[in-house]
Amino acid sequence: MQNPFRPSAGANPPDLVGRANLLNDFEYGLDLGAGAPGLITIFSGTRGIGKTVMLGQAHEIARRHGWLVLTETATPGFMARIDAATATQLNELGAGPAPRRVIGATFAGFGVTTALPPERQVAWRENLEQLLNRLAEHRTGLILSVDEVHAADRTELAQLSAVVQHCIQADLPIGLVFAGLPSAISDLLNEGVATFLRRADKIDLHSASVNEVRDSLAATLAAGGIRVGEDDLMRASEATGGYPFLIQLVGYYLWREAETAHHSLDTPAVDRAIAAAESRYARTVVEAALATVSARDREYLAAMAVDDAYSLSADLTRRLGMTASAVANYRARMIDAGLIEPAGHGRVQFAVPGVREHLRVKG
Repeated sequence: MQNPFRPSAGANPPDLVGRANLLNDFEYGLDLGAGAPGLITIFSGTRGIGKTVMLGQAHEIARRHGWLVLTETATPGFMARIDAATATQLNELGAGPAPRRVIGATFAGFGVTTALPPERQVAWRENLEQLLNRLAEHRTGLILSVDEVHAADRTELAQLSAVVQHCIQADLPIGLVFAGLPSAISDLLNEGVATFLRRADKIDLHSASVNEVRDSLAATLAAGGIRVGEDDLMRASEATGGYPFLIQLVGYYLWREAETAHHSLDTPAVDRAIAAAESRYARTVVEAALATVSARDREYLAAMAVDDAYSLSADLTRRLGMTASAVANYRARMIDAGLIEPAGHGRVQFAVPGVREHLRVKG
């Protein structure tokens, strides 16, 4: 049996720890069809918490039910790409695709940037309606999936939402699945860009409990014939903090250690696996997240790292020697970046595991 753990972005894990039933309403909606509330689902959560994985699970479920799935990431021009994909699907069903207007090219990324001018906005809606009517004839429908909506242009999101809302009102079989950072999702729902999304099934993803991690690791390792002591298994589970990406990393390195030790894990092997997982996590998640912040932002985060749990805004103001309004600006920026999150009135805490520890060592 090959190593089933896949610690890479969006890869499907061997087990959705603590999340097996989160998509029940979505799946039920696929059976009900047009207008089912579960067909509009939004996943929110911090970086590495498994939003993209949950989108992937939604895609798999939809395809099993015979639904067409169009997936996009909300980088600039995503609406034009959805427009092109819709036209392609219509072409495969016998209707020719309408032309796009290319407004720029990015040669370094081997990509093409496209836009939806007014005539294309109308054409996409018409193409989409045609596609949905044809799918409805076969008692199926379409799921539109958009990842990383925190990076999306609000105009494009408004275009998408307006047309999807129209299709829902027309009783056409369409579903919409979003994923993004909590602050972006909150802004999206509050700004009035797409008020109908306030009725969506909003799923906030959190860390799993240590006991859930322990049970999952135990079952997966046992399926591979790998033996590990109860104390070592619990220690490995606690090292993950219930954080999905760390669960995959710890599991991955436990499995690698077992492959070189006749499928038996002793305490030193578990120690090596935990150390390797933490080292890779620091490089791929923590350092990558901190690389995007300014020197002054990092000072704010370092001031937070002094505390063992949450930080009080009053304490941060005193430590940084700044005005309360300046500290509030840093707070808002770091929340938007997904590095910290509110923890009650006047309190903030780190949203990404390991950032505090990293800052305490490297500042």
